Amino acid sequence: MPIPVVRAESFYTPPPPMPVDAWKDVPAAELVWRWYETRMGRRVTPPADSVDETYYARINQNRWIADCSSCGSAAVVSPADPRYACTECGWGWCALIFPADVAAVEASLMALKPGLRNWWSPDDPNNPDQPPVAPVPEPGPMKQV
Repeated sequence: MPIPVVRAESFYTPPPPMPVDAWKDVPAAELVWRWYETRMGRRVTPPADSVDETYYARINQNRWIADCSSCGSAAVVSPADPRYACTECGWGWCALIFPADVAAVEASLMALKPGLRNWWSPDDPNNPDQPPVAPVPEPGPMKQV
């Protein structure tokens, strides 16, 4: 059986000796905050408000991630809860855009080794595989009449 693409629900899990299902009632987008708090050993509070930004989720080395436009950090995300807030800079909750058929995108990558599984939305302006935009030619010198 191939290794599935990683989502927040399987990446951010409680540490031992906590039960594996200790965070089962935490929404997928908030798991990173619980995990971060546990690892840092201090209280961190997710933002209370949403911001008027939308990010494209992408697959990076077999993980669904979202990148923060404010500080450049990233976190593992999930199509089950399509939102993201940055644990590094505290930038508020942003809506995430996942492909219409998440399962088809994941299935299209299964032939690759997990570390080579990468995918960007073709609509994402940050997609490095965008076709180059043809340069607009300069009009050249104007003729005097």
